[in-house]
Amino acid sequence: MPPTESARSAAAALFADRVYDGVSVDDLIQQLGVHRNGLYKTFGSKRGLYLAALRWHFEHQVPALAERLAAGEDTADDPALDLLLLAAVERAPVDTEGAALVAEAWRALDQAGR
Repeated sequence: MPPTESARSAAAALFADRVYDGVSVDDLIQQLGVHRNGLYKTFGSKRGLYLAALRWHFEHQVPALAERLAAGEDTADDPALDLLLLAAVERAPVDTEGAALVAEAWRALDQAGR
């Protein structure tokens, strides 16, 4: 996995576990094993990394969740839902770009459930 993709994956897991406001830049630096300057150079800000992590999650985790849903599997406790639900409740009301990503993921899941 390329370093940027690895960082997005690790950040997605951290945000899913501790919510956006519960994760500091220092937490991200420690979890991702990067330097502060590298984080800012690559992602611009904590929010930039958050949005990149959401995109990664929605590109890599939500399609598999949609497949399980389409197959009729019980997905109520699926860990792939964690970040999606947190993003919908916590960040979507205050972040239009995040809200658009969440809406896109919900549409994919809605289509899979039909």
